[in-house]
Amino acid sequence: MKAPRIELRVDLPPTLQAIESFCLQFQRWRGTACADLNAFSSELLLREALTNSVVHGAAQDPRGRITCVLRIKRGRLIIAIRDGGQGFDWRAAWNRQAGALDTHGRGMEILRHYASAVRFNPAGNSVTLIQRF
Repeated sequence: MKAPRIELRVDLPPTLQAIESFCLQFQRWRGTACADLNAFSSELLLREALTNSVVHGAAQDPRGRITCVLRIKRGRLIIAIRDGGQGFDWRAAWNRQAGALDTHGRGMEILRHYASAVRFNPAGNSVTLIQRF
């Protein structure tokens, strides 16, 4: 018998306040959908990817929306986030390491450290994060 797939889909306005509200919703959803999932690392991944969409992508999006899909499927949390921005050169940023005193540039390190897999689309305006549990 196949395990049920649990999903949460939202379109968010590109504001930090919207991210904060959604993360509260995520905490409740995670508690009922998959209490075994590490609360800290899963929320950190979600916040980092959403914040990058707000700060770097949504400003370029005439719709001004961010699409987020969360799925629990066979021992994995899948986080898919897309904005309408132009994207960025994620290949150039992938191995860059932030300095100890840098105030930005730590996003890729967070994704590499806490996600089991990270996939960007070619344009760099969509990311899928997979976290195994």
